[in-house]
Amino acid sequence: MLTSGRTLEPYLGAVVATVIAWFAFTLPDRLDAITFQAFARLPLEWPLLLLLLLAVPRRLRRPVGVLCGLVLLLILFLKVADIGTREAFQRPFNPYLDIKMMADGWNLFSGTVGTLAAFAAVAAALVGLLVVLLLFLWAAARLTEIQRPGRSWLVLSLVTITLFGGTAFLLNAPRVEARMPSYLNNRLTLVIRSVQDMHVFETALSRGEGPRNGAGLFGRVRDKDFVLIFVESYGRSAVEDPRYASITRPRMESVQTEIERAGLASASAWVTAPTVGGLSWLAHGTLLSGLWVDSQARYDRLMISQQPSLNRLFAEAGWKSIAVMPAITMDWPEAAYYGYRQILAAADLDYQGKPFNWVTMPDQYTLSAFERLGRAPARAAGERVMAEVALISSHAPWTPVARLIDWDAVGDGSIFNEQAESGDTPRVVWADPERVRAQYIQTIDYSLETLGSYMARFGEDTVFVILGDHQPAAIITGPNASRAVPIHVVSADRDLVARFEREGFLTGMLPGTQTREWPMNEMRQVLIDLFSQP
Repeated sequence: MLTSGRTLEPYLGAVVATVIAWFAFTLPDRLDAITFQAFARLPLEWPLLLLLLLAVPRRLRRPVGVLCGLVLLLILFLKVADIGTREAFQRPFNPYLDIKMMADGWNLFSGTVGTLAAFAAVAAALVGLLVVLLLFLWAAARLTEIQRPGRSWLVLSLVTITLFGGTAFLLNAPRVEARMPSYLNNRLTLVIRSVQDMHVFETALSRGEGPRNGAGLFGRVRDKDFVLIFVESYGRSAVEDPRYASITRPRMESVQTEIERAGLASASAWVTAPTVGGLSWLAHGTLLSGLWVDSQARYDRLMISQQPSLNRLFAEAGWKSIAVMPAITMDWPEAAYYGYRQILAAADLDYQGKPFNWVTMPDQYTLSAFERLGRAPARAAGERVMAEVALISSHAPWTPVARLIDWDAVGDGSIFNEQAESGDTPRVVWADPERVRAQYIQTIDYSLETLGSYMARFGEDTVFVILGDHQPAAIITGPNASRAVPIHVVSADRDLVARFEREGFLTGMLPGTQTREWPMNEMRQVLIDLFSQP
């Protein structure tokens, strides 16, 4: 019995090695491509890998087995990472850029599903990869123990499969492929291009973009506050996708009616965001620097550059520059680049209510606290404000959904506790993609409703520029969605709004399908020009 087990063990190793290699080579790098048919293919790398293990001399079997195992582990890691980044950011995993963002990914993931669940998921993934590696190493060692005549038959079978498969591959037969060389080469090329891209960005930084100093700028709005508001995940799909337009378009029409009653005019257009699904800070950096910042590497370099931010230009022109960042809960050294005089991060906003899962506070409280802690003191001191505000109620996991209340009742935020405890948990919501999409558009609707009410109430002597930071993830938009986000200009100064209309903005709060679309970085110079021209 024992002898029989030992005899079968090498063949069991061949089976295990085949299963692992086949899975690694055929696993798609997109979630929507994972079907039974996806694995019903012949990867030519599989017989070649097994032949290599059988052909090497005895003294090289262990190091070659380890090398093959590590290659398979690398392929599996890259494909799983591809699936994640494609779902989140609609692009493949880039080792050069994305490794740096693992901490941010952990913060979002743990904030969405809970620290314990996130730790368990990550630990399970790491243990799973380790188990796969150890299983393959065991299988590779057993495979090489197959003796003749079984060894000869196995080699002959693998050679035959390779020859017939290779011929079929050359004849473009379906379901026969050799993708791994090009897959790994493309990843290496992606990394090389990313390094080269940094040299291009260095050139752009050395050349500079726009004015180097704010003195003498913005004369056209010198008697007004300028409030720049980024709305989380507010993309073109929210306005035009039939699944969402039935909610968003009536809301925008309602907002337009509300602000017009308050004496405000509006115009809207589109801008192309440098990111999708997340990494909001890239959008902030792009708009405020005037440079295209579409990677963490570019952003990190920008933060230590001399390229002046729009915030800094306003500060040099006499405005009090304020950051309102309810999502910032840790140290924020990047703030030094922007040149703020006052930073209202999560703790500074003094919210006493309960968080809405990852979302630290609802948008209405953020805006109310900004008026109380930012604008009111500045006005009392006779200062004009330039504020950069990030609204986050429409950030994943999109549950619970906040509701607008009377502004006079906002207080310290504790009134929102009941709302924060309402609704289903992220785990329940995210079990159903349709439910996720429904929750998403409800949070966008809330943010837009809140903004309409806010501008109508606090819009005196103010120019508002409101835009999305990026499109949401593919689960919301579907694949290959536009990267455009809406941008709105709102002010009681109708002549100023008319300037934007002459540039290509459409009157009102709804941009049209044919309305002009700018790269987000170019909008900085548009704002400088239209705010500065007599």
